[in-house]
Amino acid sequence: MDPWLIWLIAAGVLAVAEIFTLTAALGLLGAAALVTAGVAATGVPLPLQLLVFTVLASVSLLFVRPVAARHLFGPPAGRFGVDALVGSSAYVVSEVTGVGGRVRIGGEEWTARAYDETLVIPPGTTVDVMEISGATAVVYPRE
Repeated sequence: MDPWLIWLIAAGVLAVAEIFTLTAALGLLGAAALVTAGVAATGVPLPLQLLVFTVLASVSLLFVRPVAARHLFGPPAGRFGVDALVGSSAYVVSEVTGVGGRVRIGGEEWTARAYDETLVIPPGTTVDVMEISGATAVVYPRE
């Protein structure tokens, strides 16, 4: 069997293994094996093929993988959706109690209830959104 075909098979096996592990390491090794298959197809002797694979694998694992891992496993870029509303201010449209009420958050009207169930927040008050529970904003008056 030709050496380039062996390298190509190794690249395929490593690529499939990467799909199951999602570590970014096996994919980089598969890419190094794929490049080595191309080098082997040109007729380079086996010791040089091993050197090419070793250098490519080492460089990719030492320099490329940390950057890829930071992007794959790092914290999310920012809050979005209803999570982005938590901590924002709202304007009370109709009286808010521990049971219900209405507030305006960023131009949209939301159902609301008071964070402290004993509070009664009158219309016109500025409140902070403490959390979003379903489609209801849980709010607390600003001091």
